[in-house]
Amino acid sequence: MRRVVITGLGALTPIGETVDSYWDGLKTGKSGAAPITKFDTDKFKAKFACELKEYKATDHFDRKEVRKYDPFSQYALVATDEAVKDAEIDFDTLDKTRAGVIWGSGNGGIQTFQDQMTEFCEGDGTPRFTPYFIPRILVDIASGILSIKYGLQGVNFCPVSACATSNTALIEAFNYIKWDKADIIISGGSEAAINQASMGGFASARALSTQNNNPESASKPFDVDRDGFVMGEGAGALIVEEYEHAVKRGAKIYAEIVGGGMAADAYHLTGTHPEGEGAVLGMREAIREAGINASDIDYINMHATSTPLGDRSELIAAQRVFGEQSNITISATKSMTGHLLGAAGAIEAIACVKILTDDFIPATINTKNIEPEFSALFDFPLKEGRKKPVNYAMSNTFGFGGHIASIVLKKYVGKNER
Repeated sequence: MRRVVITGLGALTPIGETVDSYWDGLKTGKSGAAPITKFDTDKFKAKFACELKEYKATDHFDRKEVRKYDPFSQYALVATDEAVKDAEIDFDTLDKTRAGVIWGSGNGGIQTFQDQMTEFCEGDGTPRFTPYFIPRILVDIASGILSIKYGLQGVNFCPVSACATSNTALIEAFNYIKWDKADIIISGGSEAAINQASMGGFASARALSTQNNNPESASKPFDVDRDGFVMGEGAGALIVEEYEHAVKRGAKIYAEIVGGGMAADAYHLTGTHPEGEGAVLGMREAIREAGINASDIDYINMHATSTPLGDRSELIAAQRVFGEQSNITISATKSMTGHLLGAAGAIEAIACVKILTDDFIPATINTKNIEPEFSALFDFPLKEGRKKPVNYAMSNTFGFGGHIASIVLKKYVGKNER
């Protein structure tokens, strides 16, 4: 089976709008949460989120492109541009029939849908929809736009598995390359769901934190006082490539993807299984495919959104898979970035890559009191991150509908020569 590596990274996150600034934010424990500026939240239960603080569409696109693309597609293009430059890809030398895009989003163009329907409902009933309405809202359109921009004619699609989406996309990219169906794939996810429809809907589902008086510390995974997740937005892009293909073109190799596990809770529309059934299956499959033992995992980036039931079920699942292995360090970077829904897995995979390259694990910044029955099971860095050798990192993502996607990344120990 062919080896699969990561050769480029791009990030657009609430705590840093490049990979370097994102990683600096994770290392220093920066919170991205603040009162929402995109709309009036006076009548909303949750009045804060992790917005992109500095992003302006016109800094990246001309006005015609801004009209064509929903923000989630814009975010995909910006993050991918950074990843492509980082990977130093010369598209003129690639076999573009073996280069593709597998890009995910949980909600697609929800901002466009809301804006256009609001305009219609507040008007005189005459439909005046933009001709870009349908392509802007399609959840798969970002993958299509990326393939058009770079002229890539290989595999191209958008997996959708709610908040497990971009991990699912990465696993699919891993699969297509190891199966010899592609040599290089742009993968990741993007989300732009900080708007009235999304915030109102998630609040009605009792999924969002309502700690409006102290938003920067509201996301507190594993804490006994957690009350829900904080909405985030942005994108993460990874260049996934066959090892020999990367070596031949002299690419810098960050890390290796060695295992992916997908499963289902088969339990509830929005809730995770109380005993973590699907999470157990996903983690075990990822470890099995990696050809390692559970004890070889040094670090887990938990899905850990800061919901009362979700965090607990994931901790139970981790206990079932790993036992009481205090050598495994666990953290939740959502304490800083908020929850980017379908893009969460992509930015958290990037975090895992940086953890592998730098041997530094970020903290779960807002958590003070871990549920007592779990506090002694694993190593939980709180307040401040720490140095630790990491050879294998796991990243978990779970989505409404019971979707499970876990990946295992391995430190790359070969030579990086350019």
